[in-house]
Amino acid sequence: DSLLRLQTRWKELVILLCACLTVVTRAKTVKYQTFEEDAPGTVIGNLAKDMSASGSRNSFRMMKQFNSSLIRLRESDGQLSIAERIDRERLCKHSQLCLISFDVVSFSKEQFKLVHVEVEVKDINDNSPEFPRKESSLEISENTAVGTRIPLDFAVDPDVGSNYIQSYQISVNSHFSIDLVLMKELDRETQATYALELVAVDGGTPSRTGTTRINLKVKDYNDNSPVFDRSSFSVELAEDAPLGTMLLDLNAEDPDEGLNGEVVYGFGNQVPQEIRQLFRVDRKTGRLTLESPVDFETKNTYEFDVQATDLGPNPSPAICKIVIQVQDVNDNAPRFRSAAARESFVALVSTSDRDSGANGQVHCTLYGHEHFRLQQAYEDSFMIVSTSALDREKIPEYNLTIVAEDLGSPPFRTITHYTIRLTDENDNAPVFTKALYDVAVTENNAPGAYVTTVVARDQDLGSNGKVTYKLADTYFMGSPISTFVSLDPASGSLYALRSFNFELVKQLELRVIASDGGSPPLAGSASVYIRIVDQNDNTPVITQPPLHNGSAEIPLPREAPSGYIVTRVEARDADEGINAELSFALASSDSSAFSVNKATGDVYLSHALSHDVDETLRVTVTVSDNGRPALSSTATLHFLVVAGAPPSDHSMYESENGSPLNVQWDLSVVIIVVLAGSCTLLLLAIILIATTCNRRKRDKTEEDNESYHEKEAVRPITIWKGNSYTTISARDPVFSGKDSGKGDSDFNDSDSDVSADTLKKEGVVVPPMALWACTSECKVLGHSDRCWSPTAVRAHAGTSPSPAPTLSSFSSLPKTASLPRDPNRRDNYYQAQLPKTVGLQSVYEKVLHREYDYMLVTPPRPVRCKRSVKSASQCTPLPPHTAPTTMMSKGLTLTLHLL
Repeated sequence: DSLLRLQTRWKELVILLCACLTVVTRAKTVKYQTFEEDAPGTVIGNLAKDMSASGSRNSFRMMKQFNSSLIRLRESDGQLSIAERIDRERLCKHSQLCLISFDVVSFSKEQFKLVHVEVEVKDINDNSPEFPRKESSLEISENTAVGTRIPLDFAVDPDVGSNYIQSYQISVNSHFSIDLVLMKELDRETQATYALELVAVDGGTPSRTGTTRINLKVKDYNDNSPVFDRSSFSVELAEDAPLGTMLLDLNAEDPDEGLNGEVVYGFGNQVPQEIRQLFRVDRKTGRLTLESPVDFETKNTYEFDVQATDLGPNPSPAICKIVIQVQDVNDNAPRFRSAAARESFVALVSTSDRDSGANGQVHCTLYGHEHFRLQQAYEDSFMIVSTSALDREKIPEYNLTIVAEDLGSPPFRTITHYTIRLTDENDNAPVFTKALYDVAVTENNAPGAYVTTVVARDQDLGSNGKVTYKLADTYFMGSPISTFVSLDPASGSLYALRSFNFELVKQLELRVIASDGGSPPLAGSASVYIRIVDQNDNTPVITQPPLHNGSAEIPLPREAPSGYIVTRVEARDADEGINAELSFALASSDSSAFSVNKATGDVYLSHALSHDVDETLRVTVTVSDNGRPALSSTATLHFLVVAGAPPSDHSMYESENGSPLNVQWDLSVVIIVVLAGSCTLLLLAIILIATTCNRRKRDKTEEDNESYHEKEAVRPITIWKGNSYTTISARDPVFSGKDSGKGDSDFNDSDSDVSADTLKKEGVVVPPMALWACTSECKVLGHSDRCWSPTAVRAHAGTSPSPAPTLSSFSSLPKTASLPRDPNRRDNYYQAQLPKTVGLQSVYEKVLHREYDYMLVTPPRPVRCKRSVKSASQCTPLPPHTAPTTMMSKGLTLTLHLL
């Protein structure tokens, strides 16, 4: 085999070499036709004949090319035949022209020729039309408009030309045309489904067909209202009928299906509250039952409406009139009750008088209340009877007085007091504080959540007034009401047993019965309407355009003008109210040319496009509701720029005044800008205030510093040391003339003394001269080293200081006394009191003969300085002021005036 291939290669090489050495003529193209699926060996043509090669003998050789294996060439005479069966659909798919091309070399001794051969494969009708699905199911709404076209999958046929699909046929029906266009209004209640057969026919001979089956289901639309069996009913009811008695079993039918055909019952909108308390209509079954007792003597006829409504959108209720005739029964037997009837016997009073004649005749009189009177029974016996009906709930007891008086002269009388207490009778039924409780519960509540508390009161006493609560046996959504809520029988508190969903349950209606403990028990009832409040728990769902994995591809004409609406984003939200109000916004965009209408969701061009054809622009649109917190969904739109202009009937976006809107302000951006401006102004105001306050504080500090420098810095201090004076220079001693509080003192507290107050003369501050005494007496008396001293008069200039006083000079004073006063001095101190205590007396005698060190503090000479002068040398001295000298000893205060 390998040797054969090697020989073949050598032959081709020789042929090429000969072609180079031989004269080459111009190439020629030869065309042939054949049909697909012809049997192998079928002759297509003969190159030798078709090239009119007469005379010399030619040989032919095929050049190896693609698809050349489908055609066989006989090298001796150039005959072409089919080598293997040809499938045109596999070879050329849907091309109208299918060619097999190859090159043939024709050579002889004289010349060499290159021949290009084209064999056209003709199509035959060997394929039938075929639909993507043999059977499909579709749904169409009952209220679909006439002329609506239902999209279908098209059939495909691999053949081309006349062999391709030429027509479609549909089975006979009265509502749909061949292209599945609705020609007649649908009525689901008449026909709910349609089975159609669609046939595709090609143009071959013979023709071939493809078939698909279409099952159409008509979706119900709420176009029918419920219908009662009868439009009115009349019922007779005995007034003693027990509670819960069924009066009517109402029934209404709705031919719609699903929620559109589910019927619920209730009172008409105009039915008064009195009827709602006496009777009850079961929402699910339509049964009319007695809820509270009726009384023929009160009212004998009741007339009201009951309505039946389906649960579909935009329901139209049906009305049925109900007339109830109350039949009288003998239910008012006489009996003694706390509310005693008129002329009821209460008590018997007997009188006696041992006198005779007129002196023994007794006359009785009753006082106390008009509800009672005396009635003579016989001789000296009287009955107390009631004059009107008695009611314990109004007056529980009566105080009566009976005066018995004889007819003698002078008459004698006897006075007796009676107290009549009424016993309770179960004559009051429990009464609710409200006949209707309307409460709201937010959806998605936790099971066991508190709802409300119903309260009923009974005016009776004891067990007659003890109220218990229970739920009336009703059904809601096919389940007992007790599976939705629970009721505490003692407190009347209502609790939710399950989590409510507003999208499924909008309102829950129930009835609570309150019964007392009397015999027989009396009962009252109240209605409770539980409204489920919507929460924002549903995210908006984008319905248009249809999304695949959150995105959609939309063509966009390149020449679309500004304001051209490219598409509209539509969404729905299962919530209600503000939670379902949707707004649209652009989250991101590859181009600034797009804008979106916040209310409608229209995506439009704010200016003309500048992008190239086949370029894809991505825009992300966010749909948010107005709930708190807001929920949102996003859709990514891929706009493919295509060549051409938009259709002539395209929509343009316009503002409210009719002009194109190019700029759309976002309210959130405006709010942010306003808040930022307000914060900036507030910050500037704070900085301005802080700067002003700091400047004022700095100016005040400088003034205080100037005043401090104006004071005298150094002044002389004279100290009495033993038996002589010593003068030193020091700064003003900053000490307190007050008691330090370090220890207890039996003497008056120096805090009460004001003798060290600063004196004022001609507007100049003149501090007093002080006598500083630092002795062990201070420590003994429990004070600190800073002692309060009596004021002393300063010696005049040039006069030597007087000898220092000692405590011996005060020995003549009593132990509890007041020191002498200077009559010319302002009374600005309090006299010291020396209490007579044993402890203090011993201390006083111990320190009486000891020496002390006294420090005579000379007050500074006051000066008057200008504010601008900071040096003390530039101040002008003022005349000295004579001030008393004060001697201080802790716990003992003595004031001495020195001459």
